[in-house]
Amino acid sequence: MEIRDATADDWPAIWPFLRRIVAASDTFSWNPDVSEETARAMWMHQPPGVTVVAVDDDGTVLGTAEIHPNQPAGGPAGHVANAGFMVHPDHAGRGVGRALGEYVIGRARAEGYRAMQFNAVVETNTRAVALWRSLGFEVLATVPEAFHHPDRGYVGLHVMYRKL
Repeated sequence: MEIRDATADDWPAIWPFLRRIVAASDTFSWNPDVSEETARAMWMHQPPGVTVVAVDDDGTVLGTAEIHPNQPAGGPAGHVANAGFMVHPDHAGRGVGRALGEYVIGRARAEGYRAMQFNAVVETNTRAVALWRSLGFEVLATVPEAFHHPDRGYVGLHVMYRKL
């Protein structure tokens, strides 16, 4: 597996699984009816943000991640990164999420960020919570009933943090 910067040519491979994940409404807080144009603008960052893809040997996009300042770049809180991750559901359980997580942590550190904060990790997304904990993140707080899960009703959103 290779992780590299995403290009415009990667979007047609990202969009179908991004749409599927967002539409499920169980791990991402985006509008489940997000348009392709809006999703592309939200996911495919311009500097200082960056979007990456994990690809197989044959070039198949297995997952994607994006990194951006948690607060406006250049401001007094711009040294804390934020990131989002999506693994193609057909490729789950193959270590793609872990590889993307490790890559993003290293990339953020290399780009001068001092910490990383996730603002909205759904508490019922236990696989993601376990992954982030294993990569050194801690839950700073849980906002009660901040996420409306389609099966479990109102559940909490974790704010997770890790120093880089």
